[in-house]
Amino acid sequence: MTSQFRRRPALVAATAAMTALVVSACSSGTEEEGGSEAPASSGSFEYLSLAENSAVQDTLAALSEDQCTAADETAALEVTTQPQASFDQQMQLLAGQGALPTLFAAGNSPQVIKDIHGSGQLVDIDAALEELGHPDAIIPAARSTVESLYDGELYVLPTEFNVEGIWYNEDLFEEHGVTAPTTWDDLVASAQTLSDAGVTPFAAAGKDGWPLTRLVGNYIFRSLGPDAMQAVADGEASLTDPEYVEAAAAVAELGAGEFFGPSVGSIDYTTAMNQFLNGEAAMFYMGSWALANFNDPTQNTIGEGSIGFIPFPDVEGGEGDSTQLAANVGVPLAMAQNAYDAGAQEWLGCIAEHFGGESLTEQGVITGFAAEAEATDLPPLTGVVQDRIATAETTVLWFEALFDSKAQTTSYTNAQLLVTGQMSPEDFMAAVQADLG
Repeated sequence: MTSQFRRRPALVAATAAMTALVVSACSSGTEEEGGSEAPASSGSFEYLSLAENSAVQDTLAALSEDQCTAADETAALEVTTQPQASFDQQMQLLAGQGALPTLFAAGNSPQVIKDIHGSGQLVDIDAALEELGHPDAIIPAARSTVESLYDGELYVLPTEFNVEGIWYNEDLFEEHGVTAPTTWDDLVASAQTLSDAGVTPFAAAGKDGWPLTRLVGNYIFRSLGPDAMQAVADGEASLTDPEYVEAAAAVAELGAGEFFGPSVGSIDYTTAMNQFLNGEAAMFYMGSWALANFNDPTQNTIGEGSIGFIPFPDVEGGEGDSTQLAANVGVPLAMAQNAYDAGAQEWLGCIAEHFGGESLTEQGVITGFAAEAEATDLPPLTGVVQDRIATAETTVLWFEALFDSKAQTTSYTNAQLLVTGQMSPEDFMAAVQADLG
């Protein structure tokens, strides 16, 4: 799962930025137009990784031994790790000391990296890619997601690109005469049909909270449009406004109908995944990171050929629509301006060219990079997701994406109370709104 499920306190102060280094268009550090020269390589390319996430460092290590050997000779890859629970604090400490590593995971809370960027310590990735001759290295849908997270700017690299939606068991749908819903009303009707037949309509990790609040957020985006949560973040709207409470009420009604099964509050992520993959539940709202589970025959007993995918359905009369995919970019990577030398430039150029292809072919991970070549022999569901991504230009975030840590925790904690009827939609939204920073 993406690290962006967890948020930590924002950086309160950072040191003034060091003098900005001019980005060179040449990986060797030769003089660029305008007369400035990139600093010589330090000989090392340090990557600070989340200890719990090895996928990015594995891809970088593979590149260092293959497509990026020249870059690695200029600046040898060095990987250090930090536990996710303390990662944001470590970034704050290093930023305060002006000692950020060359490349580092962007942490848990988008606000932390935004604060570091605000102090002038990050490479402008958009400009750097342009000058390195890779202006189209980031696919449009991933760019849209990054810009939504980071105030319209591109200063992180999207090492994953996860789209979210409803995965469904095609065999169960066919058996019970249900077709893939395209509207919220269709979705509720389908859930009722399945429930009446003794099938649990939705697998959901109510214990974790976020799989339920994802539904609240998506309803808001479909009913009020893709900028609805930004309006809350900007203080132009409140979660207690009736049109926002409507979303919480719609999801609460799914719980009242027992469409999540009898014990949703005790179900964690792994249990919910198993419920869907063993045929106990007909639908599962989840991101495309779940493809690893779907494509694993030891986990998936219903078979990958039995799984279909639909975006979150439209809300009748709503200002959003199902072409606006819910998405996230996994573990974004940022680069320190004061360490952006000739070696870092060479590595960035190689990452832009090869990271997407390496991740896709070797790990089956879809990234926000344009893969250098079309991979072959990919699982069919991976191809389905790629097709969706290829046609998407606008994306939306998730419910808590722009929340501070306190509001996020309140949202997660109270989600199960919302769907089990222990907290009203009005009280749920009021509690989250009260904790927004």
